[in-house]
Amino acid sequence: MNAEPTNAEPTEIDCMQKVGHPQRAGFPLRRLILLLALACALVGSAVVAGPARAADLDPYLDLPLTNRYADHYGGGVNRALPTDLGRLAELVAEARASGLDAHRYAALLFQYRLVQATTEAGIDLTGWDPAKGFAATRADMIKSYRYYENFQIAHRNLQWAGMAGLVGADFGGGIADVVLAGDIYAIRGLQPLAARIIETATSVAGPGLIGVFPKGLQTLAYHADKITPADLTWFAERVLVMQKAIFTDLMPQHVAFVRDGLRGIDEFRRAGIIDDAVATAWQGIASGDPERVAAGNATLLHREQFDVVGWQFDDVRNYRKADGVGAALTYAMTLVGSPSVAGVPALRDFIPFVHTTRLANGTTLTITTPIANWDWSVFDQRWRYVTTELLPRYRDLVDHRFADLVATMRVPYDTQFESHRPIFNIYKIFSDAAARTVVTVH
Repeated sequence: MNAEPTNAEPTEIDCMQKVGHPQRAGFPLRRLILLLALACALVGSAVVAGPARAADLDPYLDLPLTNRYADHYGGGVNRALPTDLGRLAELVAEARASGLDAHRYAALLFQYRLVQATTEAGIDLTGWDPAKGFAATRADMIKSYRYYENFQIAHRNLQWAGMAGLVGADFGGGIADVVLAGDIYAIRGLQPLAARIIETATSVAGPGLIGVFPKGLQTLAYHADKITPADLTWFAERVLVMQKAIFTDLMPQHVAFVRDGLRGIDEFRRAGIIDDAVATAWQGIASGDPERVAAGNATLLHREQFDVVGWQFDDVRNYRKADGVGAALTYAMTLVGSPSVAGVPALRDFIPFVHTTRLANGTTLTITTPIANWDWSVFDQRWRYVTTELLPRYRDLVDHRFADLVATMRVPYDTQFESHRPIFNIYKIFSDAAARTVVTVH
């Protein structure tokens, strides 16, 4: 009876039996035995180790996401990673085929999806560096927002992308004007108007009322001379970092979803790039159910505003805190901001300044002025605005006027960008506020 073939691993004896008599072959017996034993050990260890992996993948495993939020340097998420899309595709395919835990190639996967996104958007990732300033990165900013809007135009459920693209024109226009202000000292030019708003009240009730006004307004009124062009350059760079950080975090997820569906999102989850809550949000977006789609996009928006830029806004607001410089700049941003979503009020109109106090003589003093009594950089205040104004009105556009929304988004983005330059109305905002500040005593 013939023996069945087996897949059993060869033993040292098996290996030695496959050669002739060692001394007849002219080899010293001891040396041959050692060589055969080593060969058999290597065969066994190769099988035990699991799937083979090319050595050129190893340098790209277990890398940290050192630049996940674009706040350390230009380029991608780790300088050790390639930026060539073809090379990244090969490495990711190899990592997937090897059976590795996705956590081990998380940075590689992230970089791959990021380069897919920048390539589609027409952006050279290696040259996208916020530290180069607004003029050098303006084209990349416009391409990124155009890319956001393209997702919304092609995929009705990708509402975060559409809203981010539409509002991006205001955001980017504001950055442009910060740079311009650094050239012409426009911020200092606001000083007399800001002071006039405050002094309308203090002329009635004394200087003790200065402290009731927003800190940013106080700085603009009395310490604007401490704000230098270098401060404005720093501020603009930090905002550029936030803009790139949002793209870096959210666009790879969108690419993974559009190209590979929930399978692509789950790979991000298994790699630890996103958590279960974000993965669930994408499941809601994929469901097609209007309520789940809206909730999923709201989760992405919360991630953007809290996880990605929340701490960065805090850093900006606290910049040169003793002199109030950062708070003055974020407050100025709040005064001029006006998202391009139909029906959404300008930021300054969301919580207008009203102050009531009882004076020593028993009368009541009330101050009203059409300036913001909040700061966009404070997350809780910003999130209240987003959830009560921006999100519901944008959803209404998607649900009931999608064709109009798409028509707006098809306008060349350069045109969208330049039409939302607040430098053209910042003086009018302050002048109107000064003229409409009312103090009553009764």
